[in-house]
Amino acid sequence: MRIEFLPGAATDAQSTDRASRNGQPNRPSLLATAAVVVALLSGCASAPMTRGGSLASYDNLTPSDGVLAKSLVRVNKDEVLAAKTVRIVPTTFSQAASPTLSQEQRHLVANAIDRSLCVGLSERLQVVGADQPADLSLHALVTQAAPTDEVAAGTSKVVSFLPSALGAGVPVPVPRLPVGLGSLTVEAEVRDQASRQQAAMIWARGANSFTNSPMVSSAGDAYDLAPSFSDDFSKLVVTGSTPFGKAPELPSFDKIGATLGGKPKYAACEAFGRSPGLVGMAAGKLGLPPEWSDKAPATAGQ
Repeated sequence: MRIEFLPGAATDAQSTDRASRNGQPNRPSLLATAAVVVALLSGCASAPMTRGGSLASYDNLTPSDGVLAKSLVRVNKDEVLAAKTVRIVPTTFSQAASPTLSQEQRHLVANAIDRSLCVGLSERLQVVGADQPADLSLHALVTQAAPTDEVAAGTSKVVSFLPSALGAGVPVPVPRLPVGLGSLTVEAEVRDQASRQQAAMIWARGANSFTNSPMVSSAGDAYDLAPSFSDDFSKLVVTGSTPFGKAPELPSFDKIGATLGGKPKYAACEAFGRSPGLVGMAAGKLGLPPEWSDKAPATAGQ
């Protein structure tokens, strides 16, 4: 990022200060906020909006982006809100999604998506087994999963420990090196019992230097981003509207407990195993591969 000092900057600063005293917005504070956003995005990997051909229809998808995620969404609000039950067809990878990830890593990422979807959908809907009848059926397809550079991730983790090793008196946050960042793109939909599409989303997000902790695994960022997709898509289905541009809501105790590795609200969610919880969080902070702390059930999607 290049910063240029333009002629008249001092005059602008004086006029801004006067405007602030007169009750008008403080321009420097607005610029500072914008600078934070720019800095965040400048250390973010790009993620393509790749289509995989799994949706019943791609018509009428409209852009609805968050701060970090891009998406195209469509939802029939009345039909979705009328539903009481949902079943999750295990998530799969498209053939070209990420040829460098192993089958075990794909399985891990797909299962992380399904497990988080199950917890998120349980906030309003009853989740039943994949072979049971339900008002809605959900399926997601990973269309792109850029691998994490393991060397860069390891280097970032070592650098983050330096302040403590050098005897810093207080914790010093060290941004992740903005190289070798992974990304994830997923398309998903829910269909009714007549196989008509009632909600759909194409979602893409890249890892960034500030909110995604580096893990020494080529699947590290895809795994880390999987719950973010699931949270956004489950909110689309639970509320019948875009998950972006809204004030955050407190999760239920059931959701908090399941996220920390506790028993999920519905038995059907056990098919995707339980979250590694605090153990997984600690492993992630140390940069350990998610394959070490999270063992996806063999019955989940590949």
